[in-house]
Amino acid sequence: MSCVVAVEPVLPEHVYTQEAITDVVGPLVAPDPARTAVLRRLHASAGVDHRHLALPLEEYAGLHSLGATNAVFIREAALLAERACRQVLAAAGLRPEDVDHVFATSVTGVAAPSLDVLLSERLGLRSDVRRTPSFGLGCAGGAAGLARVHDHLLGRPGDVSLLVSVELCSLTLQHGDDSTANMVASGLFGDGAAAAVVVGAEHPLAGPTAAADSAGRAARSAGRRATVVDTRSRLYPGTTEALGWEVRDTGFAIVLSAGLPDLLGAHLLADVKGLLAEHGLSPGEIPTWVVHAGGPRVIDAVRDALGLPEDAVRESRESLACAGNLSSASVLDVLARTLAHTDSPPGSPAVLMAFGPGVSCELVLLKLEDR
Repeated sequence: MSCVVAVEPVLPEHVYTQEAITDVVGPLVAPDPARTAVLRRLHASAGVDHRHLALPLEEYAGLHSLGATNAVFIREAALLAERACRQVLAAAGLRPEDVDHVFATSVTGVAAPSLDVLLSERLGLRSDVRRTPSFGLGCAGGAAGLARVHDHLLGRPGDVSLLVSVELCSLTLQHGDDSTANMVASGLFGDGAAAAVVVGAEHPLAGPTAAADSAGRAARSAGRRATVVDTRSRLYPGTTEALGWEVRDTGFAIVLSAGLPDLLGAHLLADVKGLLAEHGLSPGEIPTWVVHAGGPRVIDAVRDALGLPEDAVRESRESLACAGNLSSASVLDVLARTLAHTDSPPGSPAVLMAFGPGVSCELVLLKLEDR
């Protein structure tokens, strides 16, 4: 097993109410007043109160090309990811040179050298750090990243892995595209990053009394820890057109099927049961659920498919309201909120889940631990 020692989400400094964003973005996306009215209704029903943006709101009117938006992505994503990494390393009581492996995921911009290389230079990671850059996992990236970090640590149980997700969804805004998918996306997605420190089973921080690492530096993270017990990945055949990007000269245009919540509702229960059965568990025995804040209908679909009480998805609703759908960083934000606030007993199981292009489902079985 591996141990999630600390999780730290960070958000850009430019924060606006949903209404303020709608007032500015609406005419950019849907110049036709009739379509603007539809956009306003979609934004109002998105379950979002505030969103944090990589740029001041007034600057989005000047971004029209993939080249321009991607240049902003490289600059701003590196800054935001660096903040998240520094915070999570401090919370874990570790130094940059303690990191053995970096898994970096994003789906809202591209870079070569990749984001993990930029972070290595900024943070001062060792020159022999192992790197796993990822693009294309979409909203599933935080959960998939946690699972792949776990896989790495099974083979290298003494290592420290740094998982970092950064998404600047606002940079994918498509001017003049009043399709329903683009209008929904313009009211749903926010910008943010999250980082997690995960250690292998033989690392000192994984121990039951891991108040300090082998060098004696005390871990300062508040809340609980979580042990990764098992993971499962699922691809749903015939769904490649349901979710993803259409890459245009103007940037990344959202592909988003209105039937996505129904698709999840049809498959999720069997997938969750399959994972839990291998450990002698059933959904009714899981007190804690960490659900990607994909939007009100996605959260509803998970709740209803699994027969959960509304309280089980409270942290997901809060994450969505406070920051919007943060794509791959969303489920890590929900995990951080859950570890900070849960009253589930130590040793109890939890299930983390997120969904992305493919359509894919990523599940992680966790065990909650005292710090």
